[in-house]
Amino acid sequence: MKLHELKSAEGTRKKRNRVGRGMSSGNGKTSGRGHGGQNSRSGGGVRPGFEGGQMPLFQRLPKRGFTNINRKEYAVVNLETLNRFEDGTEVTPELLKETGVVSRLKAGVKILAKGKLEKKLTVKAHKFSASAKEAIEAAGGQTEVI
Repeated sequence: MKLHELKSAEGTRKKRNRVGRGMSSGNGKTSGRGHGGQNSRSGGGVRPGFEGGQMPLFQRLPKRGFTNINRKEYAVVNLETLNRFEDGTEVTPELLKETGVVSRLKAGVKILAKGKLEKKLTVKAHKFSASAKEAIEAAGGQTEVI
């Protein structure tokens, strides 16, 4: 098989509908827009959420709370996932990203105490939960806040 012999599968390439090309096309004259009205005009139509002048739903509903623009979101790592490293390893955010434990570092790495740690590790992270810190030190490891 050569490049010029390639053919796409039947039905994968739909022909574009060319409007305003005569009555026999089925979309001639008004080009499928009907007779008059806001949507038939060029640039016509209404913005998203517009309900014909009725008070829109998003305005009728009560507003609650706020979004903190300074919120920091941390990449969360549980203790049980740290068991994949060898004894005495220095676990850093870069190592966690390299090994695929976290996909994005976000505002930093936070270690949580889910599961049991069986290895003696030196863990460097941006935040630790109190119980995670205890568990790491109980296993003979060390914690260091970056």
